[in-house]
Amino acid sequence: MKINVLYSPQNADDLYFTEKTTVVIDVLRASSTIIAAIENGAKEVIPVSTVEFAVKVSGGMFGGQTLLCGERNAKKIEGFALGNSPSEYTKKLIEGKSIVFYTTNGSKAILKAKFSENLFICTFNNLTAVAKHLIKLNKNVEILCAGNNNLFSLEDSVCAGRLIREIVFLNSETLLSDSAKGAWALEMEFGKNTLQMLKNSEHGEILIKNGFEEDLKYCGIHNSSSTIPVLKGNVLKAMTDN
Repeated sequence: MKINVLYSPQNADDLYFTEKTTVVIDVLRASSTIIAAIENGAKEVIPVSTVEFAVKVSGGMFGGQTLLCGERNAKKIEGFALGNSPSEYTKKLIEGKSIVFYTTNGSKAILKAKFSENLFICTFNNLTAVAKHLIKLNKNVEILCAGNNNLFSLEDSVCAGRLIREIVFLNSETLLSDSAKGAWALEMEFGKNTLQMLKNSEHGEILIKNGFEEDLKYCGIHNSSSTIPVLKGNVLKAMTDN
């Protein structure tokens, strides 16, 4: 088993992921929001790459059982039902609904890796569950950091490093690429206090300025969930066999 890390979706084209096992990480905040939506009863989460396509897709689906959700530049898009705060996705609002989901970074990263044989969503909230499942699969792994507008993101890279550390702790024979070793080194340097790291990150500072500091606390909790979202076709659902 060998692990590689891509620090931005720009670092590979779509076909690179063909037949690979990929883990997409978007710590602030798409990964946590997807997990929250699935845990609170959403029928599915449908990631889309543009706002225009989100509107188009939602208009022709399920007769009122669809919610158009997501953000652009941290803020809920005008006309959308929900933004990208995991706390918004309550059972009362989303149970049984299909969530059409656009975000500035996360949904695009998921679609970049759509040709993967296995595609899982990870963040600090479900780290151990993902680590254990990857070890069970025993396949080479590509960790794709959603990044920040196609640039390096500290929080995603630190989360990747923590995932790697958990895997190596459970399976000492795991091989690491140079980029995976780099992510582990970043986690060792910046991962001692997850919440403080999130607050000091560029994207974290933007979220705080826009009133989303509580989201940082939510997204920074380790192992609050055992749910692993998996892409099947073009939709995300909970993996049923952990």
